[in-house]
Amino acid sequence: MKTISFFSLFAVLTLSACSQINLGNLQKASEQAEEVIFGSGSTTPALSNEEVIKGLREALKVGIEKSVDLTSKTDGFNGNQLIRIPFPDEAKKVKDVALDLGLTNQVAKFEETLNRAAEQAVAEAIPVFVEAISNMSIQDGFAILNGENNAATTYLMDATTAALVNKFRPIVDKAVQDVELTKYWTPLVNAYNTATILTGGQDVDPDLTQYVTERAIQGLFVYVEKEEQNIRANPSARITEILQKVFGSL
Repeated sequence: MKTISFFSLFAVLTLSACSQINLGNLQKASEQAEEVIFGSGSTTPALSNEEVIKGLREALKVGIEKSVDLTSKTDGFNGNQLIRIPFPDEAKKVKDVALDLGLTNQVAKFEETLNRAAEQAVAEAIPVFVEAISNMSIQDGFAILNGENNAATTYLMDATTAALVNKFRPIVDKAVQDVELTKYWTPLVNAYNTATILTGGQDVDPDLTQYVTERAIQGLFVYVEKEEQNIRANPSARITEILQKVFGSL
């Protein structure tokens, strides 16, 4: 009986050891399979380039919507020194002559209407920008995702600014008319051009619509960039599932 008991105990211990070895192998095989399916060192499914691109577009869309909300309100441009539109550089001589002639109030009013036009224009900008983002062709989303903290914004600027200017210009033109921008510009130009009769200078009359268009778009991109940086750094700013998935992988 003792001999049988000894061999029985030996058999039980042997089977137990084999089971542990098999379980260990099974666990190891499971972990290896998980790495293949999900990506090494993570239980989060590996991202595809298509998912990354979708996340980048979503980040830019969120950035545009928040930027428009911020800049389209009263004093969104005019009261914001970061993006406030100044007197056109190419017309600085006009400003100097106007100030010399005592037209300080007219200069101030002109600069205010420049910014009012931008505020009105960007209020209608979302569809234009969203269309540009949707049609944006990105070959390698991972390069942008893993790039600088403003890489998506920079890519959008480079890829779409020329097209955005063309689409945005009619919106700005309407805003320029609504705030009667030229009503404040014309007297300044006339005063300057009259003075050039004596000074021999050349007449100046820059394209105000183009100027406001370019500066309004630049102002929006300032805040799109800030929002991209926020999404990259702050998990609470990732307000959609795709943003959480893509930027949570960084």
